[in-house]
Amino acid sequence: MLSDSKLWKGARSVYHQLFMSSLLMDLKYKKLFAVRFAKNYERLQSDYVTDDHDREFSVADLSVQIFTVPSLARMLITEENLMSIIIKTFMDHLRHRDAQGRFQFERYTALQAFKFRRVQSLILDLKYVLISKPTEWSDELRQKFLEGFDAFLELLKCMQGMDPITRQVGQHIEMEPEWEAAFTLQMKLTHVISMMQDWCASDEKVLIEAYKKCLAVLMQCHGGYTDGEQPITLSICGHSVETIRYCVSQEKVSIHLPVSRLLAGLHVLLSKSEVAYKFPELLPLSELSPPMLIEHPLRCLVLCAQVHAGMWRRNGFSLVNQIYYYHNVKCRREMFDKDVVMLQTGVSMMDPNHFLMIMLSRFELYQIFSTPDYGKRFSSEITHKDVVQQNNTLIEEMLYLIIMLVGERFSPGVGQVNATDEIKREIIHQLSIKPMAHSELVKSLPEDENKETGMESVIEAVAHFKKPGLTGRGMYELKPECAKEFNLYFYHFSRAEQSKAEEAQRKLKRQNREDTALPPPVLPPFCPLFASLVNILQSDVMLCIMGTILQWAVEHNGYAWSESMLQRVLHLIGMALQEEKQHLENVTEEHVVTFTFTQKISKPGEAPKNSPSILAMLETLQNAPYLEVHKDMIRWILKTFNAVKKMRESSPTSPVAETEGTIMEESSRDKDKAERKRKAEIARLRREKIMAQMSEMQRHFIDENKELFQQTLELDASTSAVLDHSPVASDMTLTALGPAQTQVPEQRQFVTCILCQEEQEVKVESRAMVLAAFVQRSTVLSKNRSKFIQDPEKYDPLFMHPDLSCGTHTSSCGHIMHAHCWQRYFDSVQAKEQRRQQRLRLHTSYDVENGEFLCPLCECLSNTVIPLLLPPRNIFNNRLNFSDQPNLTQWIRTISQQIKALQFLRKEESTPNNASTKNSENVDELQLPEGFRPDFRPKIPYSESIKEMLTTFGTATYKVGLKVHPNEEDPRVPIMCWGSCAYTIQSIERILSDEDKPLFGPLPCRLDDCLRSLTRFAAAHWTVASVSVVQGHFCKLFASLVPNDSHEELPCILDIDMFHLLVGLVLAFPALQCQDFSGISLGTGDLHIFHLVTMAHIIQILLTSCTEENGMDQENPPCEEESAVLALYKTLHQYTGSALKEIPSGWHLWRSVRAGIMPFLKCSALFFHYLNGVPSPPDIRVPGTSHFEHLCSYLSLPNNLICLFQENSEIMNSLIESWCRNSEVKRYLEGERDAIRYPRESNKLINLPEDYSSLINQASNFSCPKSGGDKSRAPTLCLVCGSLLCSQSYCCQTELEGEDVGACTAHTYSCGSGVGIFLRVRECQVLFLAGKTKGCFYSPPYLDDYGETDQGLRRGNPLHLCKERFKKIQKLWHQHSVTEEIGHAQEANQTLVGIDWQHL
Repeated sequence: MLSDSKLWKGARSVYHQLFMSSLLMDLKYKKLFAVRFAKNYERLQSDYVTDDHDREFSVADLSVQIFTVPSLARMLITEENLMSIIIKTFMDHLRHRDAQGRFQFERYTALQAFKFRRVQSLILDLKYVLISKPTEWSDELRQKFLEGFDAFLELLKCMQGMDPITRQVGQHIEMEPEWEAAFTLQMKLTHVISMMQDWCASDEKVLIEAYKKCLAVLMQCHGGYTDGEQPITLSICGHSVETIRYCVSQEKVSIHLPVSRLLAGLHVLLSKSEVAYKFPELLPLSELSPPMLIEHPLRCLVLCAQVHAGMWRRNGFSLVNQIYYYHNVKCRREMFDKDVVMLQTGVSMMDPNHFLMIMLSRFELYQIFSTPDYGKRFSSEITHKDVVQQNNTLIEEMLYLIIMLVGERFSPGVGQVNATDEIKREIIHQLSIKPMAHSELVKSLPEDENKETGMESVIEAVAHFKKPGLTGRGMYELKPECAKEFNLYFYHFSRAEQSKAEEAQRKLKRQNREDTALPPPVLPPFCPLFASLVNILQSDVMLCIMGTILQWAVEHNGYAWSESMLQRVLHLIGMALQEEKQHLENVTEEHVVTFTFTQKISKPGEAPKNSPSILAMLETLQNAPYLEVHKDMIRWILKTFNAVKKMRESSPTSPVAETEGTIMEESSRDKDKAERKRKAEIARLRREKIMAQMSEMQRHFIDENKELFQQTLELDASTSAVLDHSPVASDMTLTALGPAQTQVPEQRQFVTCILCQEEQEVKVESRAMVLAAFVQRSTVLSKNRSKFIQDPEKYDPLFMHPDLSCGTHTSSCGHIMHAHCWQRYFDSVQAKEQRRQQRLRLHTSYDVENGEFLCPLCECLSNTVIPLLLPPRNIFNNRLNFSDQPNLTQWIRTISQQIKALQFLRKEESTPNNASTKNSENVDELQLPEGFRPDFRPKIPYSESIKEMLTTFGTATYKVGLKVHPNEEDPRVPIMCWGSCAYTIQSIERILSDEDKPLFGPLPCRLDDCLRSLTRFAAAHWTVASVSVVQGHFCKLFASLVPNDSHEELPCILDIDMFHLLVGLVLAFPALQCQDFSGISLGTGDLHIFHLVTMAHIIQILLTSCTEENGMDQENPPCEEESAVLALYKTLHQYTGSALKEIPSGWHLWRSVRAGIMPFLKCSALFFHYLNGVPSPPDIRVPGTSHFEHLCSYLSLPNNLICLFQENSEIMNSLIESWCRNSEVKRYLEGERDAIRYPRESNKLINLPEDYSSLINQASNFSCPKSGGDKSRAPTLCLVCGSLLCSQSYCCQTELEGEDVGACTAHTYSCGSGVGIFLRVRECQVLFLAGKTKGCFYSPPYLDDYGETDQGLRRGNPLHLCKERFKKIQKLWHQHSVTEEIGHAQEANQTLVGIDWQHL
């Protein structure tokens, strides 16, 4: 054991384990070991202090195993004198003392702090020994405890008066003095001091002895102090007192007075345990010299007052910090509170007049109150403004102190209360400031040695709990009936809290229509030992002070006085009246009430001055116009005064009649009411006059500018007419596409640029207007996260697989700018970024090199802009439709011929030129379809600026979607634009379905604008791409449905997402149609493409439909849809060579077709609505039903979708056959591969357990996958896929794009295309990551019973899942808002920017 510090870590751990499992398990040996440990305690601790390993590796740490066993601890105290040993060891380590023998700490360097921390562990041992109080005392225990108590007093004696300070005058202090060590020591000892008092309280003999010892030590301490301070005599109002001359602002003063404070604590215990009344002869109460007892605590409180008055500014921050901790909840119980108790003790033993004079002298205010008219002289001589201000603050502080001395009687022993009353009062006053969360409340209450505040037992009695919503925390609100216990001058309020509480309480009273006075609450009676304290209120000096201040207020011009001074005097008068009232109520027959405040304040002053009585002055002040705020309080005082006077006059037994007071009250109230009424009337007349003037001016302006107003009125009328027509009359069916498309009158669109505030109309030829947008890769809809693009440069994104493994999503905040304004703004952002120094370069919430910027208005993260366009179809579809439109079969033939011709011409262009003769023959052979002019190039109507923006957004989508370098010539750019449009619509349809919202319900305008602009952009993008490239894409997409010899190797029908295919075909079709002059309209093409893709989707659904019988077959005869779908299924059965499963019921099939095709129809409706601008039918805007029929009619589909096959059976049969013959379809039907089933399930975040502890268990079993079974330091759960990762550690770092990244960042790239949502299990924090440089912490979905999150698991309350908050996180993910959320968080909190997110 003794050679512990010589061993290395591993060896120590092993033999500590040995001790624990052998000696400490057996009681007999544990006892022997404890004795050995205690005998060698000093040596062991010295070894530990000089050692360099942590406490947990030292044998000294075993003290917790021994000292916390009550029987062992007591045995060691009696047999080994353990308390004295611990304290002496502690004292030996703190050797630096000053001349008076007090501790002196050197500069608090790192080494000092380290050593000091080690020494503090001794205090912890002392705490362990004292933690359980003895129930029965033996004489030996008494003797040894008192020996320990002596040693403890020696320790406190060395602390009494340490770190003394002197006020700096002239120049500022040069070097901040050391103060932390002394306060650290004080904080550590706080609980020990409290526990010592608890031990003393449990035995009367010990208490008496301890009290005597403590008093003797205090006498010794004081012996050295009073030398050289001359005695002086003070006198006011005929009273005089001898004291010493001492100025806090000139002499040394110290905040550390543990001996006086311990004595104060013991004095209260004498009162509480009634020892003071049982054995007065054993106590040295008669020897006490009250002036000596109060001297030092009073100096300390005066120091606080002077600091507050700004007299110690030149002493720097060390003093401010000391005063802060003196009042702080951690220290105040054994510092500030005990100083107040010590003054109460002193006052209760001396003449209150003498006390007040000493107090005036210490506050350096004696001059002001002892010389008549001093105030007048003082203000008439033009003195320094600061001095006036300082004196005012000091008077306020002194009055505050008197309020505290009389009013603070909630400590058991001072007042007749118990411990719960004290906690209740603390809670009431904390909640008077504002409603608080549980954790805030706990922080503001003092903790005992077991870290308990005792709040739980009383909180229900004083507060209501209000549960939290989606954000925020659960709050406790004060019960209204507790408001009457509110004391404005509660002694634990800081200045800020006091003014907040006052404001809150006055506001409450105004809301409840009560007057706003905040009278002092009724207080419990004092214990007999402190009973004489109340006389301070009616002492002559007090009345003189009150009278003087009221006199200043009455003659308010000549004096320097302040309202808060008056407010405190009013509060004191109120307290005295309440006190007298209580005395009168509780009086018994034979006693005479000696508290005669009412009589004293009614008497005018003595003969020479004849100053008016306090009462008379109050009545004068009641009508003073400059005291509006205090009127209610003065009225309350006068009313109470009358009530008390009545009680005095009537006999103590007869009931009290408050008539006179009420009459006076009523009359003054009526006067007041009349006055208020008169003022209100004047204000009303004034308002009416102003309104009349304004309307006159308005009329005058309109007359002058008649023609202007005429124009605006006409304009208004025209726009309202357009609006009336736009939702077309309800009896007309609305059709979104095809030749029968509903024609909507084109509305003019005016928008305002957020940067230059200029309004502009959106036109084809005008300068471009753009929306800030954010394009990101997304796997939110993915059904297969393991897919990777191996080589993005060679990857062809033309066909989207139905598993939607990775899409490109576009979102926008909806703010509009001129393209050139945006360009200027973006250039300035870039320039600013380049000007910043390299070391600061990385840290912003947006990455300029990737084209990111923040929207200038809402600071939403953006990385490109979408141009605003008019509906592009109306621009290109302006040819006359002079012929009958072909049906689907004819249209497919025509298109196939056109495609053939195009392909032939492409071949021609690519073959060398020498065979020109052959070429001409070939061209003759090639019969161009009628009206088809492949050499025709359409004229693009868009202005240069719009074209540039079309290219900009297209390139951005391509760059982000494929993670490649921007290249506007790349043939894949249009594909990425169409893909982004399709994917964004799909994700919005998913969100609306998941939330059961109607498809065309009220969408947020930013979503609506984004979808409209995105769809129109995608439809117009082909105009800036090469026509032949877009035609090539169309041919290839078309060939996947209508096979064609030249395109081999196309994906089978099961591997194409039909909505992406639809969008691609519809948006690429104009490139082909613009060369066709045969009269086929664009609308016809849209309709046929849509029908063709819908049929392909139905086949997809039927091939993959899950045909297990549900056993819910319907009895009634099949309707036409069911028969039709059965027939189609039979055809499929035949074409697939009977590989398709047996035919289930028609009802079941039709149900799965309807359910499977719904998402596709909804997406298509959104797409065509935004593409063609046809308003949605009102029926689809209401929530509830499935809207299948309404969607079909809007999209010009028959309600029985199978009719499409029947109408076009000649061509469809051959197409279906070609689709089914594909080898992949065969493989699927034979069970060799999987395919996506419809409707696709919505992706959700993983299911989290209800109780957080099960997550902690799961994480504690998780070991790092790379470091051979070691426990992971920061296990982190991916909420998207449920993987547990070893985050924030070097072991699991991997290389990504040439940079080392942590496990979470690497995982985001494989699981969420760079975006991730994680739960850090040990910290209970949600982590959002986006890319390598962006991340933020988000509040977790786990709350404790008080509705609060516990990030960092510091409070340790049981946590449960809050479903609503988890849904909110899920919604952020579904809406692709994670990156935006991170951007906002990083902008709001700059510390987040500095974190290296890539290492998590």
